[in-house]
Parts: sequence; structure tokens; C-alpha cells
Amino acid sequence: MTRVHIIGAGLAGSEAAWQCARRGVPVDLFEMRPVRTTPAHQTADFAELVCSNSLKSDSEYTAPWLLKEEMHRAGSLLLKIARERSVPAGHALAVDRTEFSREVTETISREPLIHIRREEAAHVDAGQITIIATGPLTSDALAEEIVRLSAPTDGLSDNPSQPSAPRHSHQLFFYDSISPIVEADSIDMSKVYFAARYDKGSADYINCPMSKDDYDKFYDALLSAQSVEEKDWEKLNYFESCLPIEEIARRGRDTLRFGPMKPVGLKDPRTGRIPYAAVQLRQENLRADSYNLVGFQNHLKFGEQANVLRFIPGLENARFLRYGQIHRNTYINSPALLTPTLQMKSHPRLLFAGQICGVEGYVESIATGLLAGINAAALATDNEPVPPPRASAFGSLIHYITQADPRNFQPANITFDLLPALETHVRDRKERHRLQCQAALNIFQEWWIQASPTPVVSATLSND
Repeated sequence: MTRVHIIGAGLAGSEAAWQCARRGVPVDLFEMRPVRTTPAHQTADFAELVCSNSLKSDSEYTAPWLLKEEMHRAGSLLLKIARERSVPAGHALAVDRTEFSREVTETISREPLIHIRREEAAHVDAGQITIIATGPLTSDALAEEIVRLSAPTDGLSDNPSQPSAPRHSHQLFFYDSISPIVEADSIDMSKVYFAARYDKGSADYINCPMSKDDYDKFYDALLSAQSVEEKDWEKLNYFESCLPIEEIARRGRDTLRFGPMKPVGLKDPRTGRIPYAAVQLRQENLRADSYNLVGFQNHLKFGEQANVLRFIPGLENARFLRYGQIHRNTYINSPALLTPTLQMKSHPRLLFAGQICGVEGYVESIATGLLAGINAAALATDNEPVPPPRASAFGSLIHYITQADPRNFQPANITFDLLPALETHVRDRKERHRLQCQAALNIFQEWWIQASPTPVVSATLSND
């Protein structure tokens, strides 16, 4: 049987490998770590969560819930492991990132149809069925190979008879950020309180309340702190919904209070009042011995971070296990290059999945890995890949990354804005979202039955 090559054992690549194997399709899974490391990864495990440990809201009838519900029905391995390795996070699904990655690595390694190759894949054979799923960071050599493969038909030339010039590396990425992590026993618990916003879910977040004076001191310290120096070749093109806190702060004195430090719905039980601003800390692992600062990704020098973050009430003597960082995320111009089955238009035996195809977020990366794995398995078994229906969460996400304006393409999370509107206008937002979710799940279920004729044969989790 035709083997599938998968480059990258991150979230998307691991899920894709699993989906191929459970359909009886053998896989060569390439992962360059630990032979070659990256500036952001800390281990050689598969599916390492780099930025945070949250897989977004689990509240019913939200857009992330809808996508995860579809993934569950499609038999996502990584979603199953995430739920097994979850940590308390209110209404969100968050995981113990060490245990999650370890379990993914062990499960994938046990699968006899998956051959793991710890080496860098710098060359791609366009005739070999291959999924490129190189996660948050793609090696320079592979990035140049992708440029070579995409240059002839990137669809951006003003003259259709003339192909555009190759997409250089500065056109192939944006910058993303990592939040700091603090030791739990270094938090002054007398100054903080546990709560979930609007009391939704259990009170699993540590909240650091700020008065106006506290906020002003923090804000002034943040603006005066020194950032990491920009290298000559860098053009810091941030993903808008994951901006460093200092970038948000530069947009106005109150921007943080309407962003990551928003106090709305976080009533302090000791005072009965909502604070002027608040910083939320989310449990990092099952031992609850570390917490990450939610939304506090930044590009400050480590010494500056320690000084600034200790202006937060409760963190005056904090010990930081990890400081915030910036890392580069590679992504292609998917609307110009990919079909709705995640195949390259010019090289249909090559597929892309994960952040490199223009989705943003852990859940979205796993979802595209799942879809790419199914479609690669279809190609390997001489079947025709079937794109997901437009009205589903899967279909809406894929529709965006393959049908958006290629001249202004930016990575996207799953949101209701991507889903088609209901035929009949429903004024109440919650009811509208509920109806959209129900319609999406119904049509997804119909498609899934048609798109999955191949029996599942995986030996590792035969009860899936």
C-alpha cells in the first residue's frame, strides 16, 4: 500500500498520522527534534504546546465548542487525550501540557503502522503523498522548499500568464508570543482570589485584582521597560489576537483594561466589588504547582519582565519558571495555493495542515491535521477526498483559509463570523448561535458518514 509521509509531529502532524493509521495506511512521520531544536520548543515530545495550555472554551454552543464537537464525532485522538489530561480551567479545556505531550508521543509511538523518523525533512517529493504540518516553527531549509513548490502558481501575479516571483521568507510568517509561567507557592495568596468570569464553570482561575493606582504603576513600568532588540532581518508582523502586552499598551492607557486585564465579571468575594483591572492566572499542570499569566505574552527582556510583572498584586515575590517570548510562525498563502481538501492546487499529492496552512490555535491545528490525515488516506487508497460541508465548523474554517482574498490573507481562529448566516434572522445572539451549532452538527454528521467509508483498523485504540 502507498505510504504517506508526514513532516512534523506537532498537533496537526500527530493527529494526521493517527487518522491515516486508523484507516490502515502506513505512515513515515518525520520530526526533526531533538536532532534539530527550535527557539520555542523545550522537549522532543510530539504535540508540545508552546504558547499556552488552553484549548479554548468548552461552553456549549460557542464556536470552539462546535469545532471540538465535530472533532469528537470524527474520532480525534488528540482531543481524546486532551480531555483525559485536562486541568481545572473554568469553562475552558486546558491540559497538563507535559502529560498531554507525553501521552501523545507514547500513543503514536506504539502504533505499528507509524514509522517515526527523527530527522529534518528538507526536501519534498511532489509525487509522494505528503502532509506538511511543521507547526509553529518551520526550519529555514523546509521553508525555502515550500517557497520553491509554491512559487510557480501562487496566484498573485497581476498578469495571469506570468507566475509571481517566489515568496521570500519575510512573506511566509508572522510573529507569535508566549506567556510567562510562575511557581504557585511564590504567589501571595492573601492578595488574590479564585473566580471564573461571570461565575461560568468552576472557580479555577487565580485573579490578581488591581486598584487604579496599582494599574497606573504597572502600566508606566510596562511602557518604560526595554524590549528584546529587533534583529536586522526581522519585521515584527504580529498576529492581531495574540499581541504582546506592551504592544497593546502602546495603543492607549486603558487598552489593557479592555483586553487581557479586563475585570468584567470577576467580582472580588472579599469586597463584593469588581476591581479596576485584573490579571488572571491559569493552572499549568495537574499538580497545580505552576500557573501561566493568561494573555501576558510579551517581547520584553527577561530581567525587565521580572521587574514589571512584580508590580502585579500577589506577584511581588514571584518566581518565574518561564518568561514570555516571541517566536516565528510560518504560514503559506493558502487561498492561492490550497483546495478545500487542503491539497496543493499545483501538486495535489501534497497537503498542508496546522498553523502553516493559515489557521491559528491549538484546536484549529488539530482539526486541520485530522482532515489532512483523512484526505491523505483517501489518496493512498485510490479514493477521492471529499471537502467538509461549508455550514460545518470544519467547512467554515477550511472555506476561510482557501477562499479568502489571497492579497490580504491573515491566519484565523474558529469564530461564528466564519460560519454562514442562518436563512432566517434570529435577533437573540445565544439562540442564533445555538441554531447555527445544531445546523452545523447535523450537516457534519451527514458528511462524515459519506466521507468515512474505510473501516478503522488501528491496533492501538481499537475501541475508538
